[in-house]
Amino acid sequence: MRAACVLAAIFTVTGAAASDRILRAEFELPAPVSEVWKVWTTEAGVTSFFAPGAHIEPRVDGAYEIFFNPKAEPGMRGADGMRILAFEPERRLAFTWNAPPSIPAIRGQRTMVVVELQPAGEGRTRLRFTHLGWGEGTDWDAAYAYFDKAWSTFVLPHLKQRFVKGPVDWAKGESPEPLAGTMRVGLVPR
Repeated sequence: MRAACVLAAIFTVTGAAASDRILRAEFELPAPVSEVWKVWTTEAGVTSFFAPGAHIEPRVDGAYEIFFNPKAEPGMRGADGMRILAFEPERRLAFTWNAPPSIPAIRGQRTMVVVELQPAGEGRTRLRFTHLGWGEGTDWDAAYAYFDKAWSTFVLPHLKQRFVKGPVDWAKGESPEPLAGTMRVGLVPR
């Protein structure tokens, strides 16, 4: 127990290594696993909560492109060129992710997002969301901070809203409530 406290103090003083940085959220959704799976793995599902455009090929090494600005030129629409790394129906989806266009120095690099689903009772799903694979340096620090905010105040709240109120109406610019207390950032205990 004492060693863990010392280790935490070292990280506080010197900063966490990139390999120790993970964004994670866990929460329940009022929908069965099959429905939650569909919203993550189909174009119609993704555009109901994530972004107004998408190109999804639901298989390992298939496309997982999310277009926050579908009318922009290719490469500037959002998550252009991302790929599915794991596709275990109604259990686990993993895909590559890139930095936003506002951080061009590392936009060509990739991190990984993992979405895990478990039944949580009648008509409910427990979702575990993990974003990992960060590099070192100020651009990576900026990307990490950007996604800490993006996942917890935009994407995952839109997901919850989608199952409570229905699909997002992108034309209205709806803003959901942030996921207060559900996103854990920084060091994750091993």
